[in-house]
Amino acid sequence: MALFAIAIPIAPGKMAHFENFIEQLNGDKKAEFLASRKKLGVRERTFHQHTPMGEIVIVTLEGDNPAAAFAKFGEGTDAFSTWFRSEVKNIHGVDLAAPPPGPMPHILLDTEG
Repeated sequence: MALFAIAIPIAPGKMAHFENFIEQLNGDKKAEFLASRKKLGVRERTFHQHTPMGEIVIVTLEGDNPAAAFAKFGEGTDAFSTWFRSEVKNIHGVDLAAPPPGPMPHILLDTEG
């Protein structure tokens, strides 16, 4: 099992939108969210952290190839994937269909061997 993590800022003024988005993922859209991640072969865990630089979301993906799954987030054409990408772009300013340039996050320390 591999692990992938990424920290993404919440755009200023978007905290209420983010909270509503999370409520939907834990509520009405939960079955679609779980099915999406199952199809991608990952378990997702999302954390919120308040920092002096602003609000941050830390997303972890666990699976056989979580970095590839992250790249595939932008490829789905179903209604849920389209909605999810739109929400992420609105809240974070990140277009999952065109991930940011540069290297993907990589693990630096691991106490498990």
